[in-house]
Amino acid sequence: MFLIVGLGNPGADYVNTRHNAGFMAVDAIAEEYGFASWREKFDGLISEGKIAGEKVYLLKPQTYMNLSGNSVVKAAMFYKILPDNIVVIHDDMDLDISQIKAKTGGGAGGHNGLKSIDSHITNAYHRIRLGVGHPKGVGEVVVNHVLSRFSKAEQTSLDKNIELVTENIGILLKEGVNAFSNKIGMLRHK
Repeated sequence: MFLIVGLGNPGADYVNTRHNAGFMAVDAIAEEYGFASWREKFDGLISEGKIAGEKVYLLKPQTYMNLSGNSVVKAAMFYKILPDNIVVIHDDMDLDISQIKAKTGGGAGGHNGLKSIDSHITNAYHRIRLGVGHPKGVGEVVVNHVLSRFSKAEQTSLDKNIELVTENIGILLKEGVNAFSNKIGMLRHK
């Protein structure tokens, strides 16, 4: 059994913003694999289904990014899912819009959603990092960047990356994060 978490912020103001790349990815996964309708639970929206023969719960925390861990820990404890079987999909400013990276563990890299999850369940979960580009500057410039919407070209690039993640997520569940990374890498260089 797996828990796949997409990070984002709830509400119409944040729809299609860079910080909501994780929400967009789990929405695409839910649609691709015919998951059940979203329902409110664990301070989030949850859906269940199967991917590659594995039972999977999808979660979109509705606590705002900085408190994502509150929702994740509630779902993980209820379903008794250990960090080894948790995948978090999130935006990453350190990656160009065309990049996807996956890893297990590591630091939060300044991402408040990851910091919150780390503080609740440790950092030993899998991460799929969707590039959203980095602005020149710090502080308010960064906040404005992650809360901004994608240009048409950027949205096309992100959509392609989300499609790659969606089509290959079963590899991560069955074979691990390294096999998933290798597959994504090969597909991106075709």
